[in-house]
Amino acid sequence: MSIQINYKNRSFKNTSANLVLFVDENYNIDGLKKYISKEEFSYIFDLLKNSDLKKNLLLFKINSKKTIFLVSIKKDLKTSDVESLGAKFHSYINYDNKNDYFVNPDTIKCKVENFVGHFLHGLKLKSYDFSIYKSKKNKRLVSINVSGSKNNISAQNQLRFKALEEGTFFARDLVSEPGNILHPDEYAKRLSALKKYGLKINIYDDKQLKKLGMNALLGVGQGSIRGSYLVTMEWKGTKNNSKPLAFVGKGVCFDTGGISLKPAKFMEDMTYDMAGSATVVGLMKNLALRKAKINAVGVVGLVENMPGGNAQRPGDIVKSYSGKTIEILNTDAEGRLVLADALTFTEKKFKPKFMVDLATLTGAIIVSLGSEYAGLFSNDEKLSKQLLNAGEKVDEKLWRMPLHKNFDKLIDSKNADMQNINYVGGAGSTTAAQFLQRFILNKTPWAHLDIAGMAFSKYGGALNSGGATGYGVRLLNKLIEDDYE
Repeated sequence: MSIQINYKNRSFKNTSANLVLFVDENYNIDGLKKYISKEEFSYIFDLLKNSDLKKNLLLFKINSKKTIFLVSIKKDLKTSDVESLGAKFHSYINYDNKNDYFVNPDTIKCKVENFVGHFLHGLKLKSYDFSIYKSKKNKRLVSINVSGSKNNISAQNQLRFKALEEGTFFARDLVSEPGNILHPDEYAKRLSALKKYGLKINIYDDKQLKKLGMNALLGVGQGSIRGSYLVTMEWKGTKNNSKPLAFVGKGVCFDTGGISLKPAKFMEDMTYDMAGSATVVGLMKNLALRKAKINAVGVVGLVENMPGGNAQRPGDIVKSYSGKTIEILNTDAEGRLVLADALTFTEKKFKPKFMVDLATLTGAIIVSLGSEYAGLFSNDEKLSKQLLNAGEKVDEKLWRMPLHKNFDKLIDSKNADMQNINYVGGAGSTTAAQFLQRFILNKTPWAHLDIAGMAFSKYGGALNSGGATGYGVRLLNKLIEDDYE
């Protein structure tokens, strides 16, 4: 089942299709007289007397083929509130009904720019469904037809919304794939296919990574029969040679924990341990589709963490790409090892304006922030404020967490430059971030987003129906739009 949005110039009055009309928070419908028949107006007017006007969406079934939806626009709405309204409307769509839906933007009286665009954006995001492995498929296509002369969306904004949806959906698709399908070898192939959108793709395989000295990343994947990869995706949206914005993602396609094996219960969820990389990939696809006027690079480390005969052992010491040595005390603290090499490589090769990494890095961040906020760790005040503001605007919230030299001491090792976990206990998310900070060698502005509680939702959220959320694509796109484009 899927949603198709059409933009048409067609009269609403007397149409037999379902109508979506907008009213104020008091459900004053006087302004709707020219869009519906007298009989429909009288019918709705009478029913409103006994309706719960505190609800932001009411429906009135006119007959077996036609329903009129009234969407209440409250004062001081934010764009994220409008998107939530669209997502709520999606729950009323009947995919088994052959009637289509007509949205009338002429009835909108609100100062939110691109109101109908954000409304339909929320609806589209909520419509996502991952069902490619179900033998019985619902192939129903529902058309949402936008008609009217006011408050329409420009062709440029239509493209921006569509690109963002496609980028978010691609990220969700990647996270939703099972581990036997989306292993590192397959993932690298799918990224290679992004060349058709204008992205420059470079794939570094095991041999190249070994030659480069990326032993921290390679150590994580050495227990798997699958390859390990570092993939770079470059988007050049300006003619100048300005420093790119860099986004780095953890791509552990399946995480058993390695020799430090995880408990069996809920291990199936570890297919989403590559969600940080999926966000980066979805963002880069979005930027390419909408021809963003910036230079950007996405870097992802792709591995599978398995307890094979050649797997990394607790107590092993590896030399990272940076030259710093790491004592592996727990093979289930593997994401930071992948990111360590990826961050240093990104900084050295691309000399970016800033770096933002994303990872489902620690269970501790879920204990701290649940599924309401992702954890933000950063060495830069300006970048932190920009990310926090962008998160508020798209309702992909962040909460800044501390970094401090006293936390940093907790990952010192007696046998190497550092160890990959804090054995003292506590501050698990912070010490993981301190570990990553050690691989920022040239004081590049950097932020680490721990999205472990946000990347996957068993119960669904405002703009997703459960499963992979695509968290971070819209957040980072907003950061770019507002502050760098």
